[in-house]
Amino acid sequence: MARVVVVGGGYGGTTVAKALDDVADVVLVEPRDAFHHNVAALRALVSPDWPARMFLPYDRLLSRGSVLRDRAVSVVPSSVLLASGTELTADYIVLATGSRYPFPAKADQLSTVESLSRYASAHVSLAGAARVLLLGAGAVGLELAGEIEAAFPATHVTLVDPAPEILPGPYSPGLRDALRSQLSASFVLGSPLAAPPPVPAGVLQPFLVSTVDGRAIEADIWFGCHGLTPVTDYLSGPVGDAIDPDGYLCVTPSLNVVGCPTVYAVGDIVGGDANRVSVARAQAEVVAANISASLGGGAPAVYAPMPAMIVLPLGPSGGAGQRADGEILPAAIVSQAKGTDLFMARYHELFNLPA
Repeated sequence: MARVVVVGGGYGGTTVAKALDDVADVVLVEPRDAFHHNVAALRALVSPDWPARMFLPYDRLLSRGSVLRDRAVSVVPSSVLLASGTELTADYIVLATGSRYPFPAKADQLSTVESLSRYASAHVSLAGAARVLLLGAGAVGLELAGEIEAAFPATHVTLVDPAPEILPGPYSPGLRDALRSQLSASFVLGSPLAAPPPVPAGVLQPFLVSTVDGRAIEADIWFGCHGLTPVTDYLSGPVGDAIDPDGYLCVTPSLNVVGCPTVYAVGDIVGGDANRVSVARAQAEVVAANISASLGGGAPAVYAPMPAMIVLPLGPSGGAGQRADGEILPAAIVSQAKGTDLFMARYHELFNLPA
């Protein structure tokens, strides 16, 4: 039976591994001790009963394959070298190592116990803050502002972004208007900070910062809401040659790494598409179909980049979205589709865990 090594146990990696579990010898390599359902991470910061539910153990994910808690340090087209010294030979390799992003949108610890402690500590600090500064007015900054305002209505939130408008990207002005109308936060746009805040992120300590145009912002705590970095720095050789200047992997329409026909890539490490869970899952389904077709002699599938669309909750009952055809989704639809449970039940089912 052909061996498929999947490097990275996030949204894309787990989707590929699960889909191929019945047709290949699947080995999933992941340094964390549990899957982090980071779609729920911002809710977990404001609601102390959420963090424990968003770390899902891998032990029930696969019925035939295996999950190794380890980290890839080198990849060539026929094998993966792990930090432990183990070398895994492979007929196919799927790279799904995702991206780094500031806490709290992504956990910054590999241990679930340490991650839960981090969220608990940050929650206590946030609950004691009267003024919150968020660096970034994109999707993460807006969603975190909505979560804070829903959980702590008396807390004042300020978002700072160098862009001239909230939610940069190919979105309708109507979507931005719908989001702005639901937030009481202050926006400082087109004006980056002259210097980083003087205290660490997530620490309760009053401070004063100024923007490059001289505006002063007083806050008690701050969080970073920008700065996604694809995790491709462990790649070199023929695979590493496909990394573009921004750190993303260049892939073919079938999602093969350019120049490496037995190596695929999915999710945030792939250039040319939005960094979204829905993209990672769609790419993973194409890769799983292509490997299955290769094993059975079928024709390869081609991935079509997804159109601009988004579902952006602002707390459990607020938010707005945009369909692929440009239609704006109201808060009630966003709450029903995503905002209420943030897909928690779906992922508990995927990992064969009770909801």
